Amino acid sequence: MGDLRLVELSAATIVAVNNLSLKPGQEEYLSPVSYGIAATVVNPQTAWQRVVLDGDEVVAFVSANFDPDDPVEHFRSVLWRINVDADDQGRGVGRFAVKGLIEEARNRGMDHVCVIYEAGEGGPQQFFERVGFTPVGETEYGEVIAEIRL
Repeated sequence: MGDLRLVELSAATIVAVNNLSLKPGQEEYLSPVSYGIAATVVNPQTAWQRVVLDGDEVVAFVSANFDPDDPVEHFRSVLWRINVDADDQGRGVGRFAVKGLIEEARNRGMDHVCVIYEAGEGGPQQFFERVGFTPVGETEYGEVIAEIRL
């Protein structure tokens, strides 16, 4: 792993985020990146969007939302998406991004971070469990709700 750092999503990094590649089969578990980026427009006060840089290269994108007033508990502190470029998966980039997200949640006074994902072969469940998320429920659509207590 090189010199990883988290920086705010910007005009200088957005094209690289849109060009992050996925491993075969992963696309069925992820909506287009533009959906995640749109969260900043919809929720500018609560959205938290960062890219992971390795040196000067964008290797990942992470999007979350922190809204302590959201009426739905698992939406108050939630990881909406994490994309790690296919060539950079398996070397700690995703773990680094989640660690930064947890630090941000603590700084904002949150006591947990949730993630919602679709279970299935080739899906993100193993990754989320490896970085500390524990399944705690299910959405009305059958997606897994998992959390890390802080």
